[in-house]
Amino acid sequence: MRLHRDGVGTMAAPRVVIAGLSGGGGKTLVSVGVLAAWRRSGHAVAAFKKGPDYIDAAWLSRAAGAPCRNLDLFLMPPDAIRRSVAAGAGRGAVAVIEGNRGLFDGVDARGTFSTAELAKLIDAPVVLVVDCTKATRTVAAVVLGCQRLDPDITLAGVILNRLAGGRHEAVLREAVREICGVPVLGALPRLDHHPFPERHLGLVPPEEHTGLDAAVAEAARIAEEHLDLAGLWEVARRAPALDAPPAPHGAPAPAAGVTVGVFRDAAFQFYYPENLEALIRAGATLVEISPLADAALPAVDALYIGGGFPETLARTLADNAQFRASVRGAVDAGLPVYAECGGAVFLGTALTVDGRVYPMAAALPAAFEFGPKPQGHGYAEVETVAPNPFFAVGESLRGHEFHYTRLTSRVGADARFAFRVRRGYGFDGERDGLCHQNVLASYTHVHALGAASWAPSLVAAAVRHRAATGAGR
Repeated sequence: MRLHRDGVGTMAAPRVVIAGLSGGGGKTLVSVGVLAAWRRSGHAVAAFKKGPDYIDAAWLSRAAGAPCRNLDLFLMPPDAIRRSVAAGAGRGAVAVIEGNRGLFDGVDARGTFSTAELAKLIDAPVVLVVDCTKATRTVAAVVLGCQRLDPDITLAGVILNRLAGGRHEAVLREAVREICGVPVLGALPRLDHHPFPERHLGLVPPEEHTGLDAAVAEAARIAEEHLDLAGLWEVARRAPALDAPPAPHGAPAPAAGVTVGVFRDAAFQFYYPENLEALIRAGATLVEISPLADAALPAVDALYIGGGFPETLARTLADNAQFRASVRGAVDAGLPVYAECGGAVFLGTALTVDGRVYPMAAALPAAFEFGPKPQGHGYAEVETVAPNPFFAVGESLRGHEFHYTRLTSRVGADARFAFRVRRGYGFDGERDGLCHQNVLASYTHVHALGAASWAPSLVAAAVRHRAATGAGR
């Protein structure tokens, strides 16, 4: 690593972006396969997911053997993104960055916040995965269009996906080579069985997959048999040195002497690694808790409940009545709780799924229902308009939401909404951040790299609660 005069570090950071033409085109299969294949051949790898997605990132984490980190131009400042990539690849690992949706798809017709814009920000070569179903020369036209639309993108190779056979592959290889002048770095056949099945919200998450290790191993086998792994490695290795601005924060805060509980099990699994690291950096000790299996909430000074799938495990959550009662009792005693999406649903009075009503923790005066269509999907932006335990009035937050649940009851008179929705849906298209006692429950997921006050505020609330009650360990 060397330093420029302005203090910005420049380091070698081998990296490659795996992009596609749309969602569902094969990016995750290729990315998981490449990571798993390189890892079991002895290479160090680092996984990244463009966008706010949790489930694809969980599969990438499993393949890499280390947490996958999200990179999102809407949620995070550019310098934080470059630092994250440099840190991952700077440990001698090659960074595999899976894009989202199509290469140029963003929030508007200009492709703002797209995978292409991310690739340019981190100066990474792009390998394009193309679904070739019932097409030959037209595939080359599509690739050529991507090259011409933005010449600043380094389109370093193409992976052909869902091929019908050897003749199909031969015609496609010749067309792409002669028309586009880029190498074909792999050709995947049409699969009879996909290792990563889908359902609402996307892929079935690793925590609920019945053949987790076998699925990753199958992806690695597919990559080894059908991809040019050596060629992909050379593409990543040729990526130019990456500017890595120094982090703005100083040394970690001294231990605050507080414990923050974190729900972690098959029902609650949506956490960014940086959010958990930010809580630790702010001085907290984290304790993982399972509302599916634990008999009662342990003594903690604050609680962080992420999103997940309470709707698929509603019966088990409802059956653990003792745990639900302990959460309700802790909230009544003033425990600070920050809950996102599925966590908010768990804190409500009940969750209705397919016409059946399941009791939840009843720590919030609100009932929810799981429906067949998304209620909120995409980036979100909220403004803090009412007092709450974690954010100052007037503070704006960016995040994202993706939920099939909705509020089905009037909230109690002693509850209020902390956020005004500027973008997104929240609870009702206008409000988000339901507050009751020391609970803030929001459909908006935030990322610590873009919400600097979040972790220190949560830890500060834990310190206040411990001082007032002597709770915790």
